[in-house]
Amino acid sequence: MKFDMDYIAHNNELSETNPYFKLFLTVILLIVTLALDNLYFDVFIFILFSIIILGVAKISIRSYLKFLTIPMAFLVITCFFLIFFFGNGEVIYETGIFGIVVTDDSWHYGLYTFFRVLGCFPLLGFLALTTPIAKIFHCLDTMKVPKILTEIGLLMYNTIFIFLNEVDTMQKAQKTRMGYNSYMNSMKCLADLISNIFLRSLDKSETLQHSLDSRGYNGELPVYVPPKEG
Repeated sequence: MKFDMDYIAHNNELSETNPYFKLFLTVILLIVTLALDNLYFDVFIFILFSIIILGVAKISIRSYLKFLTIPMAFLVITCFFLIFFFGNGEVIYETGIFGIVVTDDSWHYGLYTFFRVLGCFPLLGFLALTTPIAKIFHCLDTMKVPKILTEIGLLMYNTIFIFLNEVDTMQKAQKTRMGYNSYMNSMKCLADLISNIFLRSLDKSETLQHSLDSRGYNGELPVYVPPKEG
């Protein structure tokens, strides 16, 4: 089953919880997590909000892991470079490859960066997976966040899912044509996918602009306003 974050945000046990509370809680804890240089606090936040997402919001562990997969890959690559290519101080490990070493400073920097960012993942997941995007943008609009920022965020959100859908469609098309059945074939298919998705992204962006123009877009996107109760 394909990962559908918008569907999950509308169908969980916390979707009707006050979005302002969730937004403020997320922002405050993000600031605290990034400001503190405390590995134990980062681990605590990761475990606590993972439990809330899985146990309270009742989001499946498969969906939660899919949410973490892509940012986790970037985090691991980033911290790898921080550990092996940045920092000064006492050498604690020598790789023996082109003089690449791990220093006390780089190890501390990479390790604490990893756990600090790791602690932010479930915070963002708590907001994104339990709150429909329309409610988030409504909250930002009522808090007088500049419209240009909310509109850019809305367009980015829409474009990301169009992009992911295109990638999924193209990968399935390649697999039906015996793609990814060997290492060299996988590399060729990946290269073709990257080059084609770039061209398709340009085409989709132009189509999106035409769609906006045909609907009377005048530089301002309407923001969802929930009906008043009672």
